[in-house]
Amino acid sequence: MRLLIVEDDAALCRRLKADLAQAGFAVDTADNGVDAQFMGSEEPYDVIVLDLGLPGRPGLEVLKNWRAGGNHVPVIILTARDAWHEKVEGFKAGGDDYLAKPFHTEELVARINALIRRTNAKVGGRLSLKDLTLDEERQCLLTPEGRSVELSGVEFRLLRYFMTHPNAILSKTRLTEHVYDFDSEKESNVIEVYVNRLRRKIGKEWIETRRGQGYVLRVPD
Repeated sequence: MRLLIVEDDAALCRRLKADLAQAGFAVDTADNGVDAQFMGSEEPYDVIVLDLGLPGRPGLEVLKNWRAGGNHVPVIILTARDAWHEKVEGFKAGGDDYLAKPFHTEELVARINALIRRTNAKVGGRLSLKDLTLDEERQCLLTPEGRSVELSGVEFRLLRYFMTHPNAILSKTRLTEHVYDFDSEKESNVIEVYVNRLRRKIGKEWIETRRGQGYVLRVPD
């Protein structure tokens, strides 16, 4: 899953980027409202974490412009501890959740995961499809026998995206956009490599290749 963190506090932004990357996300950052609005409109993010007090363009205006333009990406708003009016205005503008500063990164990760699951109609701390179970906290695959199978960062992000979009045809381009951050080297043949690695770990029958279209995580009836 790919996130955009919009925060003008450079130290906080660096810490969040590192912590969220460790939690299994591809993370881009913006430190002003103008860049944030452009990136949020042009890149296919799964969740955006948006501070409201931004230089260049206020976060609330950025959010309103996204919604007015038909961009419905889930947004978590960062607010001051006692600024209840910011929470109200944020929800009215189309925000999906809020988190008051200061906060623990663990809570932000929990809210991001909850928002992703809610958006994709999933519940709980794990994603499960038939015999396929992904432990999001430990970033590993669980077998029906209870055995843990280690996943690399890219394998975890790729499998999580597949599992939140079961039976959908996912092109290499779409997978690349949601698995890597803006600064990563993006080569379509690399996705093929990671898909093949996943097949060895979950079973070849799960991921179907659609020639000229992409891949499908095929869930048995």
